[in-house]
Amino acid sequence: MASKTPTDILRTGAAKWAFTTRRVRRDDARSLSKDFSMARAGDLILCEIVEIGQHKKLQLAEGRSATSYPGDHVVVCLGDRYAPDQFHAHARITSERLDLVAGGGIAGEVSHSHARMNAPTQLRPVGLLTGEMGQILNVGDYALSERAADPVITVIGVFGASMNSGKTTAAASLAHGLARAGHSVVGIKATGTGAFGDYNAFNDAGVPVMDFTDVGMATTYKQPMDRIERGFDTLIATAASAGADIAVVEFADGVFQQETRAVLTDSPIRSRLDGILFAAPDALGAFGGAVALERVGLRPFALSGMVSCSPLATSEAGAVTGLPVLTREALCNPNIVAGHVGPLLRITDQRTAA
Repeated sequence: MASKTPTDILRTGAAKWAFTTRRVRRDDARSLSKDFSMARAGDLILCEIVEIGQHKKLQLAEGRSATSYPGDHVVVCLGDRYAPDQFHAHARITSERLDLVAGGGIAGEVSHSHARMNAPTQLRPVGLLTGEMGQILNVGDYALSERAADPVITVIGVFGASMNSGKTTAAASLAHGLARAGHSVVGIKATGTGAFGDYNAFNDAGVPVMDFTDVGMATTYKQPMDRIERGFDTLIATAASAGADIAVVEFADGVFQQETRAVLTDSPIRSRLDGILFAAPDALGAFGGAVALERVGLRPFALSGMVSCSPLATSEAGAVTGLPVLTREALCNPNIVAGHVGPLLRITDQRTAA
């Protein structure tokens, strides 16, 4: 039997399409370009898996993980990655090999990695996907139409001290508790690296969810702030138009990551936040986060995250910050969470006011 050409692989559905490509119309891919000098962040790439490394599975657009094998063909996005606990990578193709830098389907070139990481899974770039007119296809081509900011919906930002501080659990639990309290809630991941973990966490909490891939970014690291801000406005306005009165918005990594730091210091996004829930790994992280936020004139209404798993750490964090520390169970409790978020709510009947 004759071997399939790369174009055949695309047309027959033999390739695995990553989560970052979930909005792409696959029939738009007509051919491939090997002019990798033109590649930019967000471009769709057909790759062959050469060697399995750190990421042994690929998160698929269908919402499940697929075990990877050498010889598999995958469609992923070129992208930058900032992950202090994993990889620091750049959206470029300068050799015959690429690194799989995130399981959600981000390929790039790793410059640094955490000491505990294995070598990244190795990919051979086969070609950039091109459309009917020969244009390189990019996830930005499939973004939601831009919308102006909505002034009515309440926006609660969830920030953290670092990766793995418990942000996602805190955000999803808060959204769940608010929904149980009778609110129409949407979960939003505003910045980060395309992956279905956070996305599925909101779904599991029983609330609709959107993220930055919906506004055309496979990752937000190294994206212009005005693009991130326009994406934020579009996500918030889309949530409001669907009837939501509260958006719970998670921001990636820690408060010192460059895009998150910009959000908290001089971005218009900052002024749109009606409240902040801060997730910390321990009491020292809680104290440091509270101090960092205070320096830019912000104060969270509560703490949560990994610190809340330990009664002793909870006591320490509460003592040094003067802030309530809410466990996952407390955030899921509609009565408790309503008491903390109630004073932050905007008037939500303006859409129907005469």
